Amino acid sequence: MTVHNSSLDHHDQVSALDHYKDLAHKLETVIEFSTDGIYVVDRYGITVLVNRAYEEMTGYQKADLIGKNVLDLTERGYFDRSISELVFKEKKQLSIVQKIGNEEKLGEKKEVVVTGSPVFDDNGELSLIVISVSDISEISKMKRELTKAMETAELNSHRFAVHTEFEKNQTIVFRSPQMKQVYEKIQQVAPFPTSILLSGPSGVGKEMLTNLIHHFSQRKDKPLIKINCGAIPENLLESELFGYEKGSFTGARQEGKAGLLELADEGTIMLDEIGEMPLALQVKLLRVIQEKQVRRIGSNKTKDLDIRIISVTNKNLEQLVKQGLFREDLYYRLNVISIDVPPLSERPEDVQELLKYFFSYFSKKYHIQKEIAYETIRYLTAYHWPGNVRELRNMVENLIVSIPENTLEPYHLPFRITQVEQGSKEVPLKQMVQNYEKKLIMDALQKKQSLRQTAKELGIHHTTLVKKLQSWGIK
Repeated sequence: MTVHNSSLDHHDQVSALDHYKDLAHKLETVIEFSTDGIYVVDRYGITVLVNRAYEEMTGYQKADLIGKNVLDLTERGYFDRSISELVFKEKKQLSIVQKIGNEEKLGEKKEVVVTGSPVFDDNGELSLIVISVSDISEISKMKRELTKAMETAELNSHRFAVHTEFEKNQTIVFRSPQMKQVYEKIQQVAPFPTSILLSGPSGVGKEMLTNLIHHFSQRKDKPLIKINCGAIPENLLESELFGYEKGSFTGARQEGKAGLLELADEGTIMLDEIGEMPLALQVKLLRVIQEKQVRRIGSNKTKDLDIRIISVTNKNLEQLVKQGLFREDLYYRLNVISIDVPPLSERPEDVQELLKYFFSYFSKKYHIQKEIAYETIRYLTAYHWPGNVRELRNMVENLIVSIPENTLEPYHLPFRITQVEQGSKEVPLKQMVQNYEKKLIMDALQKKQSLRQTAKELGIHHTTLVKKLQSWGIK
């Protein structure tokens, strides 16, 4: 009887062992086909199990890992830090973010969340650590893109402008051969990522041409970030350009901040008034261009950078180089393609085209129906426009909104414009005097309520004023 019972116990033990083996096999199958990576180490830190998902996620093979100590693997760069070591110390479940992966196979390391769970034996001793690994690379990328978008949006409320596409309400208007040549050159060079130096006096439209270059480039769907190097104090310009880590200096954000160069990655950055950049920053910018990397203030890590630089200036950089105010090596780095934008005074053909365009644009914008007299156009065309397109645009807008009459006459123009043709054969001195007299009278009429008050203000008789207005066809 005893023998019989012993035989049954042995049979039960064999069945139980087979059952456990079957369970272990099923468990191993479940682990193997888990979508999360599974990595198991023993109490000595030796890797004992790695599943297929972990291999696919990291690019490492089981043969490279099983039997290896995790501390050795960490030193060899397989992980940036070891969760096993932390769990051994704390004896509890912990989670951290790791950077892991075979860069040769994946192209870059992946960001993952690893959770280490301790397994204890019957004596309460730590036996195994089971590590689950979840790939969060895409989530991290989305978070970085969101942060970048938020920081980019923040620029709009400061002294910078950011554009992701060409502004539809900005139109390039020209007829002159000089501007046609500029336009054709932009079309030719824009698709290539080379640095461009835009030179020309203030107000000629260099910023609009920068928009056009970006629009014609393969980067048009990426950021176009503009920074005025002359408008920002020197002590702030470096942190705005390069960014900084938390605690880098007094007043720095607690979480740090990405610089404009970093935000422009894969896009275009416009460095306006580049001639105003301090020499110390010129050295750092040169290093960025040469190494194609940027480093935040207070950081020892660099970030790869893919940007196109468009430098804009109204100064003669060559002259600044000779004076020792601009680095020669940086000048040649920025001046790969040089585009000179001529002033409006050198392309009178464009003045009438721009006048028509802006007159139509502001009339529609403000819902005002007005006409412009031929003589007025003649004066505006003859004027030398020292403020270039910007001055012309502002002048037209001013005339549209500030003159009550329906037709814009020469006497509505500022004296600096009607003065231009004095002595010209086309406009005799007598007519110049008459135009100026007409302007003075019309300005006085707008201030006074009656003709008599206006005449008194001008120091002329009331009937004289009436006759002058009648001769000009003004009621």
